Amino acid sequence: MKNELKNELTGNILPFWMNNMQDNEHGGFYGEIDGNNVLHPQANKGAVLNARILWTFSAAYRLFQQPEYLAIAERAFQYIQDYFIDKTYGGVYWELDYKGQPVNTKKQTYAQGFALYGFSEFYRATGNEQALELAKDFFFLLETCHDDELGGYLEAYTQDWKPIEDVRLSDKDANEKKTMNTHLHVLEPYTNLYRIWKDERVEKAQLRLISIFTEQILDKQTHHLNLFFDEHWALKSSAVSYGHDIEAAWLLYEAAEVLGDERLLNNIKTISLQIADAAAEGLQPDGSMIYEFSPLSFRRGAEGEKDADRHWWVQAETVVGYMYAYKISGDAAYKEKSERAWRYIQDKIVDKENGEWFWSRKAAGSINHVDDKAGFWKCPYHNSRMCMELITN
Repeated sequence: MKNELKNELTGNILPFWMNNMQDNEHGGFYGEIDGNNVLHPQANKGAVLNARILWTFSAAYRLFQQPEYLAIAERAFQYIQDYFIDKTYGGVYWELDYKGQPVNTKKQTYAQGFALYGFSEFYRATGNEQALELAKDFFFLLETCHDDELGGYLEAYTQDWKPIEDVRLSDKDANEKKTMNTHLHVLEPYTNLYRIWKDERVEKAQLRLISIFTEQILDKQTHHLNLFFDEHWALKSSAVSYGHDIEAAWLLYEAAEVLGDERLLNNIKTISLQIADAAAEGLQPDGSMIYEFSPLSFRRGAEGEKDADRHWWVQAETVVGYMYAYKISGDAAYKEKSERAWRYIQDKIVDKENGEWFWSRKAAGSINHVDDKAGFWKCPYHNSRMCMELITN
């Protein structure tokens, strides 16, 4: 399996991004290749895509020491510094046009987290001191997004860090001030930052974040993660995101593991396995994981509607999450879930003709050509990380 994963990463995923996405006219990377493999050179460029490219190629260089991976990481690092970072108010803009001019200047906490994730990994890979200083700067910036009165991190701000009415990451999200998704992707870069900077302020923030997950976000009856909240942590959604459940199951364990607290780690181990078991409700006979379930009411066990599409990132996180569950429990049933999801990816999600992965398969099995092959949300991060996690663990 490790050989298959290495071949997928180095022979398919990474070459697709190196060969197709470098914008040699305006710098950085193109904003979109659509689901029919057509390049849109004038598409806008997103902060999340660029930060995830930085993380991916930094991690790949750290693992394989190939100079071509370093070149892409350096390109992403420089472009983010030159164009995405707001030189006046700090943080990264949400969106640029194809020439690098800001077109959406809102400050999404989620995007600041991914910038930190990229900077910290670039430092791990290269020892670049400027990257470490940027990582520290973005940690302190993110801490200004913390709600010191009620706990947690607020979703978004204006360019100059004032409150903003529309805090959504996308049109599909609820317009609520606190979300599971943003907290998960603050936890993730804080884990990486603590690997390179053992500062007690990072440790304190990480412990606080883990507590937010276990005390506020986790449904202690179902062991699913709740998704949307107001500033007082009143629940505003009953939907279940199976992909985020299984992703959180291993990211929470990783977050506790770096802190080196055995009592905390044992507690999180139990919770992690409970979340992984809850996420298994979304597993299908073919080994795939469906997208989400939306109950018709907040009542436990209520009937509802399933979105049974098989999204690329959900399948990738299923492979990692269940292999982590196997790693920490020794239960071979988890290993089988991971391996079956990997076989599904190989058979149904990898685009063997044009490279990279399809966005998704529809519930009935047809390929989704409407959503991007590469773009604002379709990045090399979930599938590359899947490969690297299993190669190294």
